[in-house]
Amino acid sequence: MQFVDKARIYIKAGDGGDGCASFHREKYVQRGGPDGGDGGRGGSVIFVADRNMSTLLDFKYSRHFRAQRGENGRAQLQRGKSGEDMVIHVPIGTLVRDVESGRIMVDMNSPGRERVLLHGGRGGRGNARFATPTHQAPRFAQPGQKTREYEVELELKTIADVGLIGLPNVGKSTILSVLTSARPKIANYHFTTLTPNLGVVKRYDKTFVLADIPGLIEGAADGAGLGHDFLRHVERTRMLVHVVDISGCEGRDPIEDYYQINRELERYSERLAQLPQIVAANKMDITGAEEYLHFMREELGDAVKLFPVSAATTSGFDALLDEIVCVLATVPKSLEYDEEDYANDRSMYPKGFEVAVEDGVFVVTGGTVDYLLDTTNANDEYSMRRFQKYLINEGIVEALRAAGATDESVVRMGDWEFDVVE
Repeated sequence: MQFVDKARIYIKAGDGGDGCASFHREKYVQRGGPDGGDGGRGGSVIFVADRNMSTLLDFKYSRHFRAQRGENGRAQLQRGKSGEDMVIHVPIGTLVRDVESGRIMVDMNSPGRERVLLHGGRGGRGNARFATPTHQAPRFAQPGQKTREYEVELELKTIADVGLIGLPNVGKSTILSVLTSARPKIANYHFTTLTPNLGVVKRYDKTFVLADIPGLIEGAADGAGLGHDFLRHVERTRMLVHVVDISGCEGRDPIEDYYQINRELERYSERLAQLPQIVAANKMDITGAEEYLHFMREELGDAVKLFPVSAATTSGFDALLDEIVCVLATVPKSLEYDEEDYANDRSMYPKGFEVAVEDGVFVVTGGTVDYLLDTTNANDEYSMRRFQKYLINEGIVEALRAAGATDESVVRMGDWEFDVVE
């Protein structure tokens, strides 16, 4: 399966259905009252963290996710049917980010988490709802509430307690296979591992998730190798196990390798550089490893704990696992991101308006204006009285006066033009 950990999609909650404007029709009933029903509510957009998913590949080919629109109201006070919700399944650890603002909408950080990200639009009220003792035959109904469409970026950040980091071909995947039941691809060449691999380690009565993070080389923080693609998968880990090839069998200096990777972590994220870190000196079964181990102990001193291991002979891991369990007991839980509340931002009409003067015409724009125009019936006297009252209550008339409008001034709102009259 192709591994995809970033994707952009479009999501939209369903619009509300329009209310119905109708009057009761029955034999021998000359003047039936208003009986228009309300429109149905639009469907919501719901995200679910699915433990059976490990990649965002599905979103590479399907990019538009729109909940169903609510049905319009009907005569005889029949309410429209509500629209069906759009349920989107994503892997655990997926961030949903609004592309326009860059803000995080939701962090799907736990198995089975379900979050209503966008609520469906409210259904419009039928004309029966507007009947009063003094206005018994309203001829207009309210349209359903329109909803915004968002372009969002899905970004998968692997959730693991411990991250295995190090240069290519130092034995990270082999260590993962030794400690867990995971079976990653293993070969003696660089960049064998192209995707993060996860496994569960059990030590006595404790369990933790171990991740093999590929792609770190010099320049990884700038995107070299697989750097930017997979450094993000280290961000949620609670601690790091830095694997070095202590044998120097490829002509590399394990001490310089250690410093090189830490420089890349520090350049990419200050938080990563501050994570608890221990060193697994791998390939102790190869001739020359003991000498390099001695040099590395002298270099690091007591600053970092170093554990000689051999993945090939599966030796030395008991002390390493005991140290990991001890460290995990003292560090905070995995990183969780602050979320913005978009659940109630269901409307196409963000509240507010602006007044500008263009060629002597006072132009009023904004979400408040759009809402007013969409909910006003120009052919109904009662609706127009509501329109005038709304202009006063929302402060639009006052703002026009402050901008210099007089009774002879022309005001434009959308396709409507009228004089300023209070």
